[in-house]
Amino acid sequence: MSLSLSTCWNSWKHHDGRSMVEEILGLGFDTIEISHGIRSSQLEGILAARVKYQFAISSVHNFLPTPVEVQTDSPDCYEFTSLRAADRDRATKLSRITIDWAAELGAPFVVVHTGRIRELKLTAPLQKMVADGKFLTRAFVKKRLDAIQAREKVSEKYNRLVLGCLSELAAYAGKKGVRLGIENREHYEAAPLEREMVAFFQSLNSPHVGYWHDFGHAQIKHNLGFFDHFQWLEKMSPLLIGCHIHDTRWPFRDHCPPFTGDTPLEKLVSLLPKKCATVFEMSPRTEAADIQKAAAAWKQLFNCR
Repeated sequence: MSLSLSTCWNSWKHHDGRSMVEEILGLGFDTIEISHGIRSSQLEGILAARVKYQFAISSVHNFLPTPVEVQTDSPDCYEFTSLRAADRDRATKLSRITIDWAAELGAPFVVVHTGRIRELKLTAPLQKMVADGKFLTRAFVKKRLDAIQAREKVSEKYNRLVLGCLSELAAYAGKKGVRLGIENREHYEAAPLEREMVAFFQSLNSPHVGYWHDFGHAQIKHNLGFFDHFQWLEKMSPLLIGCHIHDTRWPFRDHCPPFTGDTPLEKLVSLLPKKCATVFEMSPRTEAADIQKAAAAWKQLFNCR
């Protein structure tokens, strides 16, 4: 599959979906991810551009389009981990709509955020300690252990909520010829957590769901000392269907152009399956020239289109 660029980079500055697509195609990409943050008013232009330019769509990111009641780009506005049944129902309904759009656009994958355990506040305090120069101090190690224990007490309940929603959505996606990619998140409050994912996928037991690896999110947790990025990706490689590619500058600045940060991309990319979707997910602050430079280096280094 060709290298793709996510519309999260430029959707904010285009009222018209066609001009948004044209800007990405102008950088030399022939494959695009239609990301979150897309308004209903932009979809008509995307469809028109698809007819005219015949570009490929690697993936669609939940939720598409942005819910009418949500005024900002907020892919976590509704979560499968919510203790409110109405919110979980809304997340499920919006996900079905996204799957419909993926089928309409010919996208093979829908990238899904499953949610967080909102009652816990674990990641931010640890990140502050790192920023304050306290990484791997005795106080930091204790705080990290406390975070692990706090999450362990409640994780099963939240994972069950997610499984309940995804079981229904997996069956719906299968009928539409679409696969769901469950994305790893940067927060330790995420559900499921990395060490729970293999069992989670086994419980889900669906050919219509796979793992979506976000390089930046994994690197952030690596930098917090929660796991080894290489070992984690190696473990999940058999379940991997796609990835979001961006670099991370120590300790937590992600969505940087590849090869401008500290993520050992060459070592990690060797673990990707051949048919894995590869999507550049760049910060809106990224200059177009920096994306082109990174894409050229990526294609040369990894011998891809």
